Amino acid sequence: MAGATSSLISSPWQATLEHYYNNNKRSFVKGYPFPCHSDPICNSFITKRRLLSSSSSSSSSIFKDNHVVTHSSSSSSSSFKLQTHFSMSGCGCSWIQNNAMLHYSATSNWTSKKCSALPTTTVDVSSVSDLFEFICSGPLVEKIGITPEKVGQAIDKWLLYGSQLCRLFQLNELKLTIPQKARLYHYYIPVFVWCQDQIALHNSKFNDGDDVPPLVIGFSAPQGCGKTTLVFALDYLFKTTKMKSATISIDDFYLTAQGQAKLREENPGNALLEYRGNAGSHDLPFSVETIEALTKLTKEGMKMKVPRYDKSAYSGRGDRGDAETWPEVEGPLKVILFEGWMLGFKPLPAEVVKAVDPQLETVNKNLEAYYEAWDKYINAWVVIKIKDPSYVYRWRLQAEIAMRQAGKAGMSDDEVNDFVSRYLPAYKAYLPTLYEEGPSGSEPERVLAIDIDEERNPILAN
Repeated sequence: MAGATSSLISSPWQATLEHYYNNNKRSFVKGYPFPCHSDPICNSFITKRRLLSSSSSSSSSIFKDNHVVTHSSSSSSSSFKLQTHFSMSGCGCSWIQNNAMLHYSATSNWTSKKCSALPTTTVDVSSVSDLFEFICSGPLVEKIGITPEKVGQAIDKWLLYGSQLCRLFQLNELKLTIPQKARLYHYYIPVFVWCQDQIALHNSKFNDGDDVPPLVIGFSAPQGCGKTTLVFALDYLFKTTKMKSATISIDDFYLTAQGQAKLREENPGNALLEYRGNAGSHDLPFSVETIEALTKLTKEGMKMKVPRYDKSAYSGRGDRGDAETWPEVEGPLKVILFEGWMLGFKPLPAEVVKAVDPQLETVNKNLEAYYEAWDKYINAWVVIKIKDPSYVYRWRLQAEIAMRQAGKAGMSDDEVNDFVSRYLPAYKAYLPTLYEEGPSGSEPERVLAIDIDEERNPILAN
């Protein structure tokens, strides 16, 4: 291991990364001291910042909704558009601003004395040695089979991934707070490395010359725990490493407004089916059509538009977005990232769900059709586990308070309570089985289970 890292340990992190920035087509984010990659975009979430090109003739930028697309005049450099339905609302991004909500040393059982003694305000990550120790102290390291030797051999990649995510989230990579550093190097990057290993395993099952379908990775996680932000970061890393990816959510497959109205009429008095969310409120044939079409994007030039759902339509009841607004993806896809709060849920005996909530009986019956529509297409799983389903209420309340403070329409505390109450019965009924047995039809060796605390940080399982 020492031999693998000796050339890097003595160098400052910034110096180690210098060769990544040594090109003539760099773009800079105004007010941000570090250059962006020549190809990747710099996403600014809700606040759109202007990209200042180092050469006005070499590149230009245009704003597209919540992302920036950078165009380069070089014919050898191809730009891409990061398609996402990421939003600051409910994404659990407090780690980006500060570390006030993190109690990491108390929950993670770090093994490195040096790491556990790091200050709680701002950390100057000045050497690869410090970062190496920090990576190896993470709660996911052993779970995904990362040894110190493997980290040492691939330290340059970890540095690059960290640099790219700092640009994505607009963080100063030499002045990361503990929450920022932990979120990148103990969570997002380890999951990305695991996903890469899963893709390699998937590809190894095919012969040379075969059309290799993209690997479908399912992300099952409760609402508000940060799964959308995680998938957002992974999608970005795949694109910056030249691996074409697509993202879909179970939200994209909700019934149209007309379909929802029909569902309410057919289930009068059932609060769990009054609004979108629970099993029965999704267009399953449309799900199958979309997923199967995506898995066929195996060649250059093959394209399709991916559906998106407009949750703001009809005063918040929602409707399928106009197809003109759907993002387009192009093959050959290597991976499809499929996320949802109820992915992997299994139907239970009627008496079990009725004991939780009698209204859940119809939802449970509806769930019987979901394996064929969703879960059977998923080859590998990331299951984000929480100790208490009531976390969902607190997370949703935080998101709505933040929206109100930003001057946007947000639910009142009572409305949040009513909203979450329509999901809690399903969590209470189905999460124990999901956590104990894994998702429907999954192979245990292809499931990455990640325990997180109430602040959405990965922890060592008890």
